[in-house]
Amino acid sequence: MMNEQKRPIRFIRLEEVKARTGLCAMTIYRMEKDEAFPQRRKIGKHAVAWVEAEIDDWCEKRASGEPWGGEQ
Repeated sequence: MMNEQKRPIRFIRLEEVKARTGLCAMTIYRMEKDEAFPQRRKIGKHAVAWVEAEIDDWCEKRASGEPWGGEQ
């Protein structure tokens, strides 16, 4: 069995999510509400972020043409 290294969890903020996906904030929020985009996490009293690995997975699935989340 191969020794798989678990990637540390890294949170990324909205500006980085927008840069990685090419989506605007309103589209991200709408897709998130429709369960077609990873959910943001509350990381502080007035701060939210997304899990980097979830955004990476979403981008990879979109690039390969696979639906993600709420898409059918």
